[in-house]
Amino acid sequence: MTEKLEPALISATDAAVRVEGGARLIDVRSEKGRSAAGALPGADIVDRDRLEETFAGVSRDQPVVVVCGSVNGSGPVADWLVGNGFVDVAHVDGGFPAWKDSGLPVGEPAEPAAG
Repeated sequence: MTEKLEPALISATDAAVRVEGGARLIDVRSEKGRSAAGALPGADIVDRDRLEETFAGVSRDQPVVVVCGSVNGSGPVADWLVGNGFVDVAHVDGGFPAWKDSGLPVGEPAEPAAG
């Protein structure tokens, strides 16, 4: 019987250690969420509706860390990655707010558009 792989739910500080060690950091928050809360320096912005297209041809062996506004957004993406052959996937418990609250680097929120 084959054991089903599941993505790890990890702390923001553990995620930062993984990224420092070579994991690909992906941010799956909406543009509105990123603009309001701030950016994740070095993260690849990934549209949750285009996962198949985004990860086509990408090595399944590179570790991946997924961040969203909460585990409600990152969890399904992390599950999708594992289900599509990625072998080392984690997502951040508490999402971007936990990352920011841990004192990890974040970019400033964008200024609201003049309107």
